[in-house]
Amino acid sequence: MAEVNGRLQVVATPIGNLADLSERARAALASADLIAAEDTRHTGALLKRLGIARPLVSLHEHNESQRTAALLSRLAAGETIALVSDAGTPLLSDPGLELVQRAAAAGHEVQVLPGPSAITAALAVAGLPTDRFCFEGFLPARAAARRGALAALAHEARTLVFFEAPHRIAATLADMAAELGGKRAAVVVRELTKLHESVYRGSLAELAQRARQEANFARGELTLVVHGAAAAHDSDSTELRRTVQILSRELPPGRVAAVAAQLTGAPRAAAYALLMQAAAPGTSAVSAGEEEAP
Repeated sequence: MAEVNGRLQVVATPIGNLADLSERARAALASADLIAAEDTRHTGALLKRLGIARPLVSLHEHNESQRTAALLSRLAAGETIALVSDAGTPLLSDPGLELVQRAAAAGHEVQVLPGPSAITAALAVAGLPTDRFCFEGFLPARAAARRGALAALAHEARTLVFFEAPHRIAATLADMAAELGGKRAAVVVRELTKLHESVYRGSLAELAQRARQEANFARGELTLVVHGAAAAHDSDSTELRRTVQILSRELPPGRVAAVAAQLTGAPRAAAYALLMQAAAPGTSAVSAGEEEAP
């Protein structure tokens, strides 16, 4: 059994502003026997700015499984290893999970030195409900897979948090408006804690339009916070049902769902579900007791 004298420290580093590094984190980096970094070049530049010189080894999604055994051996020898990502708190959409799991299983001490996180920072500035939220990371890059993932979240009541790449932000917001409902409140935070930090607020439809029109919108690191789905009111359900009924006379199902979502602000998935319900044997797009207008 491994001696319980090695220590793995999970260290949060700034997401932009260097002043956000805690004194405890600075001390941990300065005293570690080894720093396991997502990108040694990035962390090396950070250490240079801090006036710290420590040995570095890379630990990223492509080599974590191969490198973990060697790091565990160093922990077994009594060394202290600091785990850092390129920015923010490791393991949150960053590598390090396997190392933490195996270090804990081997009986080594695992500590966290909390600090910056784009997830909590975006939630704090967004002004959307934070009592319940879920972090979805990066959506699929391919359009069809992305829309499918969003459709699965259409009825999620918790506030949603996403990361997105600048070159996909306009397409992602357009897909969100279609699948979650164009009227859904959302916030896009760009370059958190950096010189050009920007906060864009509005409905998903409004934000999608801004992303298409404003060049700066697609620059830098982006975090999206989207209001969770609200409970459907009877009036909203009736409006959506009626809109679907009318459009289905002239358009194919995919277009019906998309246009109905744009007109009513309802999730595209809800409109499509009504279409499928109407297509089932013995059912109608018009609810019981509701007469179809001539």
